[in-house]
Amino acid sequence: MSSVNLGFILGCVPPRLLLSGLLLLAAFAGSTLDCCRYLDVASPAGLVEPNTFGSQTRKQFILETTGNGAAILDFDGDGWNDIFIANGNTLERKAGPPRLYRNDGSGRFRDVADQSGITARGWGQGVCAADYNNDGNPDLFATFYGHDILYRNLGQGRFADATAQAWLPVTGRRWGAGCAFLDYDRDGWLDLFVANYVEFNLENALKPGQGPNCVWKGLPVMCGPRGLAMAHNILYRNNRDGTFTDVSRRAGILRPAGRYGLGVIVSDFDNDWWPDIYVACDQTPSLLYRNRGDSTFEERGAEAGVAYNFDGRLQAGMGVAVADYDGNGFLDILKTNFSGDLPSLYKNEDGRFFSDLSQQAGLGKNQLLGWGVVFLDADEDGWKDIVMANGHVYPEVDRTNLGERYRQKTLLYRNLGNGRFADISEQAGPGFQALRPARGLAAGDLDGDGRPELVVVNTNEAPSLLKNEGRRQNWLLVRLVGTKSNRSAIGARVTLEARGRNQMEEVRSGGSYYSHNDFALHFGLGAAPVIDRLEVRWPSGLVQQWRQVAVNRKIVITEGAEGPP
Repeated sequence: MSSVNLGFILGCVPPRLLLSGLLLLAAFAGSTLDCCRYLDVASPAGLVEPNTFGSQTRKQFILETTGNGAAILDFDGDGWNDIFIANGNTLERKAGPPRLYRNDGSGRFRDVADQSGITARGWGQGVCAADYNNDGNPDLFATFYGHDILYRNLGQGRFADATAQAWLPVTGRRWGAGCAFLDYDRDGWLDLFVANYVEFNLENALKPGQGPNCVWKGLPVMCGPRGLAMAHNILYRNNRDGTFTDVSRRAGILRPAGRYGLGVIVSDFDNDWWPDIYVACDQTPSLLYRNRGDSTFEERGAEAGVAYNFDGRLQAGMGVAVADYDGNGFLDILKTNFSGDLPSLYKNEDGRFFSDLSQQAGLGKNQLLGWGVVFLDADEDGWKDIVMANGHVYPEVDRTNLGERYRQKTLLYRNLGNGRFADISEQAGPGFQALRPARGLAAGDLDGDGRPELVVVNTNEAPSLLKNEGRRQNWLLVRLVGTKSNRSAIGARVTLEARGRNQMEEVRSGGSYYSHNDFALHFGLGAAPVIDRLEVRWPSGLVQQWRQVAVNRKIVITEGAEGPP
């Protein structure tokens, strides 16, 4: 065994395994190196249409840089997850059509957006999904520069633009960014949170080099976000009749000053059963809206330690993911940032305060320009790993000697189980070797094997679809259906115990960068032959538990249903 390989293996072995000397190390080495072999299967799967977003060679305006997100959901109810990809525009108004790729169950996808009623074109941005009217069909909300669109799922593979009918704005000009459905008042009906990026008018925008915020490292570049007016976030309450009401002011969402909001994620960070909201912000302090449980929020990002980096500096936050990566029973936050900066790994200490441990966790090796990000258990050992999609904002850097590249690596960090992560991208198969101009990233089981695939949205290129063909360990995939709670079970928490270790995860809408992950929750179990305890905590307040649950299968749990899953 070479010294290089030995060093890699030693770095990947959690302390819990360093007990039996070299024999155990050798046994572990094989399972580690063959756990994660990702292939990009987008082309044979039919994901071949390029994304459209501004110029390919030079970005004159900030509007051309943000790119799109993707959503993974089963929109037609046939048991196979499908893919929605928002599309963008060009300055010449050559808008790309949105893509709704229907999964035919054989490993192939076909774009059915037009016949499904999803036809709006423009500067598409983000997407989130949920069954907002509790009719059993998942709906889509797409953000735009202009006005956002709510697509109501009519069933039988058809959508209708319900924006005006739902009393959502259809006039004016906003720059919608990340979004998420949530039941913030826990009444069983899903509300909607939308982040907005900047106040921007293409007609009077400065061009590269024309202002103090239009130069980067001596290179004339598009202007912003600094120098542009900040935007405000919006919270819409579900009126339970298919309409929404803007409650941003009364709920405390507008109390903080304006921000350059991008990624959005919702989770119960303080374990009080009420969903909180985190917004990753660009060049302004990020936001943590704590849910008070009385239909109002208090913003405490700076107080909680998640507004800035570890030394109190502003960052250009992009995407955001959440998981209990260290197993302490509280959900942690991971935020991607601009080139030359570390991603931010905020460890949740006690539900109220976080510590930025990005350096200590080993996430400083690559300081790329990060966008989409997800936690997932790639090696199914019971510890959440990290995938980050990266790509620069300026195509112009390829024509300079600044040491930057427009297309960048997609990264896989393996969780070592001791609070640290190891970059195993080079050992993770050809899917992680390609350089990409990436933006959105979504995870979900697309081939029915219970293991999440990864959809990467690439600016002005076809998307990537990364499938892990590495060795498997034991696993469980859990899909929840609410009855008294919202039908999508958003906000429900699943906790399981196997071989003395606890894991937990929540059902969410939105997240990553402008994207939406599969509603089903994937748990890696390592060698555990059975789940000792499985618990679901529903937004309604109901708690259900089961013992001795079999592994290596997909289960559906309906709120209040009796019997083992």
